[in-house]
Amino acid sequence: MTDNQTTNGRLVIGTQRYSSWSLRGWLPVKLAKLPVTVQVVALEGAGQTRALKALSPNGCVPYLEHDGAKVWDSLAIADYCAEFEPSLWPQERTARAVARSIAAEMHSGFRGVRSTFPMNLGRVARPLTTPLPEDAVKDIARINTIWAETRAQFGQGGPYLFGANFGIADAMFAPVVYRFLSYAVPGLSEVAQAYMQAVINHPLMQEWQADAAQEPESWQLPLYESIP
Repeated sequence: MTDNQTTNGRLVIGTQRYSSWSLRGWLPVKLAKLPVTVQVVALEGAGQTRALKALSPNGCVPYLEHDGAKVWDSLAIADYCAEFEPSLWPQERTARAVARSIAAEMHSGFRGVRSTFPMNLGRVARPLTTPLPEDAVKDIARINTIWAETRAQFGQGGPYLFGANFGIADAMFAPVVYRFLSYAVPGLSEVAQAYMQAVINHPLMQEWQADAAQEPESWQLPLYESIP
């Protein structure tokens, strides 16, 4: 929602307990302070939420309507928000190139992590009881490398990937932080662990988690709650 502002559109998102893509869209909208109403739609699981077909052009979340513009897909929403808050991308050209690259890599890849560790903010932190698939292990190693190299090259001025500003690259990886913590993913470097702690402590991440905790129990899906 907005703070004492006249709304100028809406952001449609899915169940906050589960919807990683919604989080990736919601964070830039909040960081850019766009005056829109947030509309949460309970997901039905496996991409079969019928209500979204009438709300979003592609039948998915997130979906943003703002000042006459209609934007869908989380990375497109993030880039739209950067038009209002340019600091969402690093100011320096080479840093910005890296930020765009790793944001796009996260957006289009890491299927091993996505399928092995579904986002569930209600999960009590514990490792999976089965061995990790090879593609998930490779993804974890790659993410660990991205975080370590980016922090070493660009992050000296603050706790996030590119320093003091929590930007679009951080927003793209934010659901991974929830995943890695809730599944107690092993083998992460000290740099990765410190970065995850900084992300999880960000006020907007705390706000998202608090909102997720207030969702009706009837919105919970056995598909995600039954993972051992």
